[in-house]
Amino acid sequence: MKLIGKLIDGTTIVNEKVVEKKDKDLSFRDLLETNFIALCKELDISAPLWLKRNTTEFARFQKTFFTRDQFIESVKFDKFEIKIEY
Repeated sequence: MKLIGKLIDGTTIVNEKVVEKKDKDLSFRDLLETNFIALCKELDISAPLWLKRNTTEFARFQKTFFTRDQFIESVKFDKFEIKIEY
């Protein structure tokens, strides 16, 4: 699974990282969680709150975004977008 993360401020991509980890023993959900946490570490941000809206968007479009309101700490970007590629 390849997970791409972008930090976006306005219309500018501030930072972009890719995490790709494969483990046949893990379920899709567990692999997504592992890659998501690794991606947040790569981008040096805390993991945002994953809402029901994020699950719906991710299932439908294979991508979702998190607004600054979903972070417990203050952040210096407007949106964090993740996208899965196979």
